[in-house]
Amino acid sequence: MNKKESILKAALELLVVNGIHATPMSAIAKAANTGMGTIYNYFPTKEILINAIYIDIKQKEKALLLSPISKETIKEEFEHYYIVVINFFLKNPVYFQFLEQLNSSPIISEESKREGYKAIEPVITLLKKGQKEGVIKDIDIEELLQFLGGAIFSNLRWLFHTTNLKTISTSNQLKLVWDALKL
Repeated sequence: MNKKESILKAALELLVVNGIHATPMSAIAKAANTGMGTIYNYFPTKEILINAIYIDIKQKEKALLLSPISKETIKEEFEHYYIVVINFFLKNPVYFQFLEQLNSSPIISEESKREGYKAIEPVITLLKKGQKEGVIKDIDIEELLQFLGGAIFSNLRWLFHTTNLKTISTSNQLKLVWDALKL
């Protein structure tokens, strides 16, 4: 792991535990076992560092969503994407906690949001295809994404705070979301 990756990892862990506003750059430097000058060489401000973490998470999410799949129906493809995203965050709870803290935060720049939006391009393509084929409701894509993102994050919140029924919950939640989207 190089210095930049060490800084990103240490910052992510500290920001999740302490909160964005209660985590000084000096604490990140200490946790990354590096000097302040090194941090500022890579990330001139804490906002730039936070945006870099956000983009890193979204790029990892995108890599999973871009992995080749061979599903025959819109429904099967949708189910695949839903499960992939849920499992991604279940395996990386710190990513989920970080994004939860940033929900509606002005810290994430418009440029970072545009970059993060690229992570869900396969889902956007699927929704549009489903609308063309008359499988998914003809509702504005942005509204569908808002609903879908809310459902996924709500499901994840529940999964992180319960100790049982995780597979039942995910399959039931997936069915509810699909039933809401399909015609």
